[in-house]
Amino acid sequence: MTAETTVYRAERVWTLDAERPRAEALAVRDGRLLAVGPLAEVRAAAGPDAREVDLGRATVVPGLVDAHAHLHGLGRSLTTVRLEKAPSVEDVIQRLSKAPASSFQGDWLLGKGWDQNEWPGAAFPGRTELDARFPTTPVFLTRVDHHAAWVNGEALRRAGITRDTPDPHGGRILKDASGEPTGVLVDNAMDVVEAVIPAPTREQLETRLRAALERCAQVGLTGVHDAGMDLQAFRTLQAWDAAGTLPLRVYAMAAGQGEQRHTYLEQGPWQGRHLSMRSVKFLADGALGSRGAALHDDYSDEPGQRGLLLLTPEELEARSQAFMARGFQVCIHAIGDRANTLVVDVLLRGAERTGTQALRHRVEHAQILRLEDIRRLGAAGLVASVQPTHATSDMPWAETRLGRERLRGAYAWRTLKDAGAHLALGSDFPIENPDVLAGLYAARTRQDAKGWPEGGWYPKERLSAAEALEGFTVGPAWASFEEARRGRLKPGLDADFVALSADPLEGPAAALVDARVLATVVAGAEVFRAAG
Repeated sequence: MTAETTVYRAERVWTLDAERPRAEALAVRDGRLLAVGPLAEVRAAAGPDAREVDLGRATVVPGLVDAHAHLHGLGRSLTTVRLEKAPSVEDVIQRLSKAPASSFQGDWLLGKGWDQNEWPGAAFPGRTELDARFPTTPVFLTRVDHHAAWVNGEALRRAGITRDTPDPHGGRILKDASGEPTGVLVDNAMDVVEAVIPAPTREQLETRLRAALERCAQVGLTGVHDAGMDLQAFRTLQAWDAAGTLPLRVYAMAAGQGEQRHTYLEQGPWQGRHLSMRSVKFLADGALGSRGAALHDDYSDEPGQRGLLLLTPEELEARSQAFMARGFQVCIHAIGDRANTLVVDVLLRGAERTGTQALRHRVEHAQILRLEDIRRLGAAGLVASVQPTHATSDMPWAETRLGRERLRGAYAWRTLKDAGAHLALGSDFPIENPDVLAGLYAARTRQDAKGWPEGGWYPKERLSAAEALEGFTVGPAWASFEEARRGRLKPGLDADFVALSADPLEGPAAALVDARVLATVVAGAEVFRAAG
């Protein structure tokens, strides 16, 4: 039986292929691109029996990939209480009071997305308000950056946290003037409570992962680099991939922070059809918003505080070299300039000692760097996995945290690229929304959706339209060793592409704010088609 061939035609097709950058149509057969070019040429290659799909005035681009994201986290945020943009503690309590049943894991009430920077005074919350409304139900609410949690007294009681509990390494248990825990836990201190929360049921996990994958397809993602996948989620996706029901491509990084790393290290790199795991994710420090990002000097708005290293330098180096020696690409979360100095040291030294420079090791976020570390990172050709919408989310308060001088090397995409780093763009969802069009817009403008600030925030670090699109296509393909199969549209490559209502190359950047994803195609299969 002859495989069906489908011809897709659109107003324009941007291929990112230097030999033929623009086309009118493409033909798909057996999950690969059969032909890309003028409509008549593509029709001739496809043959008279080919099915034809008219995408109208759409712009088709290569499959868009989020190079740093968290599928299970997105699924949990879609099915538990959403606290993003809550303007006050009182609003948070109201939302929790209306929590759907899916917000509970065991008898624990879960929520995600609060940000004290959105509230009057911008101070961390306390447990008092939670205790008044939920005196016996344990509550666990992760901050928007997932590097702090807000819990109530019942959650502290179950975790055994009291005034006498010391801070764990790489974590802070915030306490009031009398020494009592306030209910805010930063970075590794969160683990003390999370350890006593019941694991999600198999049904919960599958529901969350399906919701996340569906959402990704809707926003035009054909693939996701999952930054630190737990074993339960990985086994679930393995089963779906074996059954042929995993709709998107998932480049999974093993969770290297906890005890599951031993299982991954023993297993070694793994490759399936749409799922692969040949990388590992570590965290060097926390996040800027919760003042957990590790800095060389004090925070500008909290003298004496320089953030947290979540692993000792010795442990980070030992773990990194163990995984390098096993054939894994090593990806390390680094936000603060002190963490980035450490991570560049660890990756360069480890790659030399293990002879694994070809494994394309990655700095995840590469958010605040000294200029000399940008030069070292670029000269070594490391991957800088950065998130454009982090800059536009943080710009109202980042200077307060860091001061103007340190911002010279912060969110510095242009400087990183010019230094020689391989840029791979993402969102870090669910910390940010998975909307890849918002990422393209932020990369080009460094502005919010309303166009603020005029001219862009530190505009010299903007990317061009072509560089932004390559950051979500060519960049992630390189960062996942798939540049020979994906990232561009040319015959023989995988048939992964997206149809958009706006042109991300020649159209105005502002048009991306209200643009729509019309279709998402993975291996020639439509995984999303917009109504109408």
